[in-house]
Formats: sequence, structure tokens, C-alpha cells
Amino acid sequence: MAEQLNGLYRNAMCGELRLADLNKEVVLNGWVQRRRNLGGLIFIDVRDKSGICQVVFDQNCSVFEKAETLRSEFVIAVKGIVCERQSKTNKIPTGDIEIIASDLKILSEAETTPFEILDDTNVSEQLRLKYRYLDLRRASLQNKLQVRYNITKATRNYLDKIGFTEIETPFLGKSTPEGARDYLVPSRVHEGCFYALPQSPQLYKQLLMISGMDRYFQITKCFRDEDLRANRQPEFTQIDLEMSFVEKETDVMYPIEGLVKEIFAENGINLPQEHFKTLTYAEAMDNYGSDKPDTRFGLKLINVSDIVADCGFKVFTDAVTFGSVRCINAKGLADKLSRKDMDALGEFIKTVGAKGLAWATWQTGGEFKSPIAKFLTQEVLDKIFERTNFEQGDSLFFVADKNTVVYNALGALRLHLAEKFNLFDKSTFDILWVTEFPMFEYSEEEGRYVAMHHPFTAMKDEDLDFLETAPEKIRAKAYDLVINGQEAGGGSIRIHRQDIQKRVFAALGFTEEEIKNKFGFFVEAFKYGAPPHGGLAFGLDRLAMLLTGTENIKDVIAFPKVQNASCLMSDAPGFVEEKQLKELNLIK
Repeated sequence: MAEQLNGLYRNAMCGELRLADLNKEVVLNGWVQRRRNLGGLIFIDVRDKSGICQVVFDQNCSVFEKAETLRSEFVIAVKGIVCERQSKTNKIPTGDIEIIASDLKILSEAETTPFEILDDTNVSEQLRLKYRYLDLRRASLQNKLQVRYNITKATRNYLDKIGFTEIETPFLGKSTPEGARDYLVPSRVHEGCFYALPQSPQLYKQLLMISGMDRYFQITKCFRDEDLRANRQPEFTQIDLEMSFVEKETDVMYPIEGLVKEIFAENGINLPQEHFKTLTYAEAMDNYGSDKPDTRFGLKLINVSDIVADCGFKVFTDAVTFGSVRCINAKGLADKLSRKDMDALGEFIKTVGAKGLAWATWQTGGEFKSPIAKFLTQEVLDKIFERTNFEQGDSLFFVADKNTVVYNALGALRLHLAEKFNLFDKSTFDILWVTEFPMFEYSEEEGRYVAMHHPFTAMKDEDLDFLETAPEKIRAKAYDLVINGQEAGGGSIRIHRQDIQKRVFAALGFTEEEIKNKFGFFVEAFKYGAPPHGGLAFGLDRLAMLLTGTENIKDVIAFPKVQNASCLMSDAPGFVEEKQLKELNLIK
């Protein structure tokens, strides 16, 4: 290394030099960002992780000819004196100073890159991902990965202070049901058998509580072989926690609030000290049409089913018999919405599952208009207007259907309107808990009840009697942490009693043989004394997205996959030799 650098050992970072460093002799190492040759002067912008610094080579400098050979992305070591710039700039933090060079070593030459290394590059994502190691040279992505590291650092520091122990759990485990499709790993030793990569460490972390570890966490990879949608990756990272001797959600939720505040503070954001607000699942759905509501703005759902139940308008009256009629009052937006906009919103609502959108609008100083008004009496209209606080300048939007459709459609519409008309401050953070989720949901496809979270979630004590008679009424001791309308984390208090766990398995339709085959080792462990326990898992990638303000999950993962779960840079997945397949008994 000494020979390569020729004595030019780095003693300063490019982006950290300021006027306070004037007259210091420094050695910088980094990449050439830009080169400008003005004849008697050569200006080089040198870049490293910390930022950019301008270096000047005068024609009288002994390494001037060598500097003339520099090109973008050459890796160099340069020595010089920190001087005050005559033409300062506020475009970079080091804009008050420059380095007058006295020595130069070219450490590595570079061919012309497929795209220029700029933060505001407009080249395709596919090209950037193919050359991800070049894409990662951009400061914006390096900063996002630094935020990701800050999250993990704050997590470890905080959890250590409150008595958690970091413990690794296996990647090679057993495939279990009630989740997405597993990634399977064939066993060479056990012919015909497969390991499954973990979708989460759920079973292992509960076993650690049975082991007496009391408070566990790990920052771990999880894997799901599912069709990828926006901001989904086949491998993702969780901050996973579990703790013993907790009976109430707050025993888990309050310490977790402290962790969230610590993570935000580590990234320069101080959250209010009071507890996060809490909504029940029913409140979230009724008011916002979503179990991950964004409450930075209003546009709440309003139920008018009782008013229109006998109104004579068949679309409304039929819907009340099997669902509901609900609406949103878009206050103050009537003057901003043209008839063309109304038609566009009608088309939008169809993309999120509704058959159509009914509306009423009253422009300021103008007349009331509605394509459904002719089907409703003035008495019904007046009651709707009173309940919705409908005034001049407002627009009402109605959806009538099954509750699931109504919630989904109006929940999506309120987000669409808020985004379209900038109804909230994007620089703020809206953090809340959603609790009391349904324990079960009915699967038409499978013809049975399935666990909304997982089959080890405890239920509210007062709902236990519904287990065999009305499982749809059971509320789980589950809780999700929602940040700006996105689920950032979720968890629950777990079942720790054998008798209740057996009843839950029965409600889910598992036979004794299925329970033994799929959960045998787990169920066996509960025979030997399990403490009350509960936990939670954060999506580290999602947290990093929220804190960096990006809407693309690939921005916060060093080497992400694309939508078909492939890596454009390494060409994974790839074919393997026939010899390997034979060793794994996959072919004969």
C-alpha cells in the first residue's frame, strides 16, 4: 500500500474541509467527478463518501502534465494546501475553499462510464441497476444507505439499554403454512427434503421466550417467494423483537415508541414526547377506509346508510342490504374540480374495485349539481347535507357496495385527492397505532377462516367465547405502527396456553396430523411452560424509505432485485451445472 500511494496517505475527507482548515497540507483520496482544463490551470472536482472538493493544478506544478491525463472516475491521491477560493459557491459545502495541488498519484484509471455519476441523472433504472456499483457512487444513494445504518445503530443502542439481547435464528428451517410462498432449499443429505428460508423468525423468537431469554431482538433477512408489487422485494430486512411477561399491548407498545423516537433522533428528527395516538381497527376503517390510515389530512368517510336505506334509489337501497353507502366531503375542492375531473375520478374509482362513483358538488356562488339528485327527495338530501356538513365550495363523493369495496375505494380516493391537491404537509410525520384487528378473516378461496396475522396471535380475553361460535367477532391483541399512511411495523401478544392454541388451530381447520407435521416441535415446546409474551417486527427498508423521503424501496437497498425477482447486475438467479443438480437429487 505504501508503494502504491507513494507516501500520499489520506489525512482528510473531501467534503469536510472548511475555511477553518486554511493553510493545512492535506492528502485527499477519491474519484474524479469533473475535470476542467483552462490552459494554464486545471480544475479537478474530487469526490469521496463525504462530498466533493475542488483541486487546482497550476502549470508550474510538477505534476501538471499528469493532471492533464485525468478523466472522470479516475481514482487518485492528491496532496496540496487548503486555500480560500476567489470565486466561492454555495452549491457544495466546501465551496469556500480549494486545494492548491503539489503532488498527484493516479491509483486507478477508468473507462467511460455507461452514465454520468450525478444525483439528478435521468438514465433508466434498469441501466443504473445493471451497473449498481456505479449507481451507488451517487451521493444521494450513499446518504440513504447511511440513514439505513443510523437506524440499525440506534436500534442496537436503545434495545441494549432496556435489556434486550441480540440473538441470531436459523435461515435454514422448516416450511410452515399461513404465509406467502416459501423459498425452498434442497437438502443434499436428506433426499427429497427441503429447508425453507424464513418469511420471519416468528416460531424461533417465541421459542426463545420459552427458553427464558426474556427480551430478544435481531436485525434479520426475511424471504418471500411472491409476485412482486411496488416496493416489495423477495428478500427484505426486519427489526424483530420479542419479550416475556407482557399481558397488555402497552407493555410492548410504549418501549417501542421509545425506539422509534430514538431512531428518528439519530437521523436529526425530534418527535413529540407524548405517546403516539391510537385507533382501533374499526375506527380506522370507518373513518379512513384503511387499516393503515394517513391522518395528516381530513376527508373522513361518512356513513349515510341509514339516511338512504329507504330513499328509492336502487343503487343505494340495495347496497344497504349487504353493505353500506358512505361518502367523503371534499371541503373547498368544488371550485377546483371540473366535470372532466369528476369523470376522471369515476374512472379512478373503478381501478380500485368500485363499480362507480356518485357525486354532488356546490361551487362557491354557483348552483348545486349532482347526477343522482333526481333520484333523491329534498328531505333525504337535506339530511345528507347536515350529516356531512355540506356547504358552498364542497364536493361529495359516494360509493355504495360491500363494506370491503366501500372502504377500499373511498380510502384510495381520499389519498388520491390529498395528493392531487396537496392537502397535507409532506415534511411532517404522522405516527399512530392501529389495534384490535380481527383475529380471523374468511377465505372464499379456501372455504375456511384464516388468521389475519398468524395462528399464534392472542385474542382479547372477553372475545374468547366466540372462538367456536362466531370467530368473525374476535378481536386480536394485535397492533400495527403506521407512519404517514404506511405500515412500518406490526406485532401482537402471543398465545401462551396450550388449550387456547389447540382451539385456534381447530378454528383454522387444522387436523391433529397437520398440526403435528407442520408445528410439531413448536407445539411440543408449549408443554414445558411458556411465559406470556409478545413482540413486534419493523420493516427496516420501509423505515429507511420514510426517513429518506424516497418512494422507491430500491433506493435504500444496496443491491436490490427487480420486479421479476432477478438481479440485473449479477444475473441471479442463474443456471447451475448438472453435477450440482444430481448431488441435490433433483435429477437422476
